[in-house]
Amino acid sequence: MDETARVDRIVLVRRGEGVEVREDDATVQLPAADLPRFVAEREAAGRAVRWVWDDTTRWYPGLLERGVRVARCTDLRLCHALLRRSPSADQDLLASDETPGWDALQPVTAVDPGLFPPADPADRLDPVAEHDRQRTVVAASAERWRLELLLAAESSGALVAAEMTHTGLPWRADVHDRLLTALLGPRPGGGQRPAVLERLAGEARAALGAPDLNPDSPADLLRALQAAGLPVSDTRSWTLEQLDHPAMPALLEYRKLSRLMTANGWSWLDAWVREGRFRSWFVPGGVVTGRWASNGGGALSMPTQVRPAAIADEGWRFVVADVAQLEPRVLAGMSGDTAMAEAARGADLYQGIVTAGVVGTRAEAKVGMLGALYGGTRGESGRMMPRLARRYPRAIGVVEEAARAGERGDVVRTLLGRGSPLPGAGWADRPVDLGEPPDDGGSRQDDGRQRRAWGRFTRNFVVQGTAAEWALCWLADLRNRLWALGEGPLDARPHLVFFLHDEVVVHAPESLVTEVGDAVRAAAAEAGRLLFGSFPVDFPLDVAVVRSWADAS
Repeated sequence: MDETARVDRIVLVRRGEGVEVREDDATVQLPAADLPRFVAEREAAGRAVRWVWDDTTRWYPGLLERGVRVARCTDLRLCHALLRRSPSADQDLLASDETPGWDALQPVTAVDPGLFPPADPADRLDPVAEHDRQRTVVAASAERWRLELLLAAESSGALVAAEMTHTGLPWRADVHDRLLTALLGPRPGGGQRPAVLERLAGEARAALGAPDLNPDSPADLLRALQAAGLPVSDTRSWTLEQLDHPAMPALLEYRKLSRLMTANGWSWLDAWVREGRFRSWFVPGGVVTGRWASNGGGALSMPTQVRPAAIADEGWRFVVADVAQLEPRVLAGMSGDTAMAEAARGADLYQGIVTAGVVGTRAEAKVGMLGALYGGTRGESGRMMPRLARRYPRAIGVVEEAARAGERGDVVRTLLGRGSPLPGAGWADRPVDLGEPPDDGGSRQDDGRQRRAWGRFTRNFVVQGTAAEWALCWLADLRNRLWALGEGPLDARPHLVFFLHDEVVVHAPESLVTEVGDAVRAAAAEAGRLLFGSFPVDFPLDVAVVRSWADAS
């Protein structure tokens, strides 16, 4: 993401069945079929290029299908969303008649056989004008370098997401089927329950004296529980766990296995695993804090029961790395709290807090720090907070100020300038002095709860969002380091196949796993330098080299 050297910016614009290529003052028209060759030649020419396009999901998958990888891009859709919410951006400079169109533009999660999807709303927008507006906004900002880094990192994340979808996560359908059969019984016919679920349902019916019970129906189950004399008003698993009744073991086990079958059963296998790969669509910036989301297959909530089916190819291995206590370390860095950075030096920040004499046990340190990050002001976490505040005043001051700003209805920002959303307009318009009841008939107490709840959100937003920025920088640098380790197309080199907040999975030739581990660590150190300069905060990694993803747990 370092652009101190000259980087050529090339804007790509769809024009019917063709592409308009704009570079400086020159414009070239290309048939869409010629674009992959053109991009590949420019990437190989030895001069750095940043491709500017309306949305990575509309351009990059088609290039990847044709074996073309790009090093840099500017994703105007993602950058527009960031700038629209950033308090570091002048909204007047970004505004235009096209603003509603850019605001509404969504990523696409399917690749048309042609290079471009038909009837695309992006075709009604002008990428050249939007790019000019965005560059003007960034140049005028007092936080220019932060915004530049944020936009570059978010755009790099879009490239990573597209590449992970393209290569897929190695997945053995036969192993997945065996796992399901061991847990549920053989695959049933259409409309039938697996044998194990049917047995558990029968046990629950017998114990409740309800021979017609459908355990998948909350209303049916609630009636059966109440008819059995149980004092319940809902069928949540937590409620069932509190009941002492012979039906509960069968019902709770049924719930657990039914969730597995629904989320990752045989239908999931049929829909999402093709040619030995699980392919979901990863969505950078899918959460307001900047964390990713996924579209299809539940990629970011993969249960441990099926992870043994994620097996590296023959002669390859997974290099799995996750960061220990990412958010507290980020808080130390963004606040410049040297005492907390000292506690973070090494593998276990919580033990570092104990060693510093702040609290007596690691469990107390963890509870207190989570309370600081998420607004736990009562109970054990509330008891720890004064001790943390005395020892780490700068770090605790950052989250406390963010909480107060949220309670006032103000926007807070991450280190690089991602802005928080505002609460509902009616909520934000209420006076901070709650001497009079709100006009909507609610109570002052309710209004105070809403404000405190939003303060807890903004308290965590500044840290979680900055942690997401650190992770984006980690991904961006790691992506380039992995490419440099190999030769040939993307899937012949070490490449990222999974990312979740603070964890990455790299699929790598067995002969390169040592170099990949070094690259993962070096990229983490570089991400820390990019965000926090020379401030001495560590980001230690747990790195495992495994054949199956499950073995890294």
